[in-house]
Amino acid sequence: MKLVCSQTELNAAIQLVSRAVASRPTHPVLANVLLTADAGTGKLSLTGFDLNLGIQTSLNASIETSGAITLPSKLFGEIISKFSNDSPITLIKDASNDQVKLTSKNGTYQVRSMSADDFPELPFVENASSLKVNVNAFYNVLKSTLFASSSDEAKQILTGVNLCFDKNTLKAAATDGHRLAVLNLDNLEFFDNKDQTLSQDIIEVTLPSRSLRELERFLSTCNSDTDISFFYDQGQVVFISSDQIVTTRTLDGMYPNYKQLIPDSFLHQLNLDRKAFISALERITVFAEQYNNVVKFSTNKEKQLLTISADAQDLGSGCESIPIKYEDDDIQIAFNSKYILDGLKSMQSDIIILKFNAPTTPAIFVPDDININFIYLVMPVQIRS
Repeated sequence: MKLVCSQTELNAAIQLVSRAVASRPTHPVLANVLLTADAGTGKLSLTGFDLNLGIQTSLNASIETSGAITLPSKLFGEIISKFSNDSPITLIKDASNDQVKLTSKNGTYQVRSMSADDFPELPFVENASSLKVNVNAFYNVLKSTLFASSSDEAKQILTGVNLCFDKNTLKAAATDGHRLAVLNLDNLEFFDNKDQTLSQDIIEVTLPSRSLRELERFLSTCNSDTDISFFYDQGQVVFISSDQIVTTRTLDGMYPNYKQLIPDSFLHQLNLDRKAFISALERITVFAEQYNNVVKFSTNKEKQLLTISADAQDLGSGCESIPIKYEDDDIQIAFNSKYILDGLKSMQSDIIILKFNAPTTPAIFVPDDININFIYLVMPVQIRS
């Protein structure tokens, strides 16, 4: 195996795929990245795979001899990142031993490799059911829901995002038991693997948030007008776009029926400016963070103001008021400030509507934009009178 490639491109590829390398590998080869050089295509592909999440990317290279090897992800990445970006990298693997020679103008390094035969294959499912989704639409889905998923592995099904593709509608939901984010996208076109419009089957999967965060990071670099291919079969999903592949297992179990959590009607409703709301909350959160992140909202119908306050017991307190539109009886309600900020920052509308019934029942935040079908539900925090 012998090739020459760009230091900049190789370094970027290593940083990308290393996010799928196991931090505590069950087998030594899982701590490595797989390098596959193909002289016919002039492509060098790199793969990281921890048996749950897999990432593969490729770059152009001048390949004299094809081959495949694995190298320690951390060591390989650190060496390449330290090389000058104005000098190409030469990689040579002698068939007589397991040493790989890396050369640039900075010098020459020897790294011990492991056989590519020991590296597990990515679970490609191209022959299974598939569809294509617009990159920009899917990126917005992830941005609007991922933050609300749970980090508690004991609630495994809640550590992912539930995706439901139904004809021309995509519904995505994530919850950690305290909050719920739901985004509906209509008038989309999903194509199956024969480029025929999806018209009958409902596809529902729950995918791990860790995998989707890597996909979100990748989608943010893609042309928003392009499509990403989505393959799924027997507990495995593969996303393919341009020169990158992301594979992930699905989460087992039935996702909660979150629709029943959302009240049908509300007694109270107020409209407020999203950016002003975020700014005030971020300042008040300095105190809220000192004591369970609790912030209180108090309405003033007469003055058309919402007062946001936090009390850090012996440390101090703070309050701010922002303009609102409110026509109902005055009420006080409290929330976890972090939850509110997470939801507000995921929205794109300038005006936000807060709807609720009582200080102890679910409240929802929705954008004041008929073109955005997004609901963010949060459970209030009970406070003493």
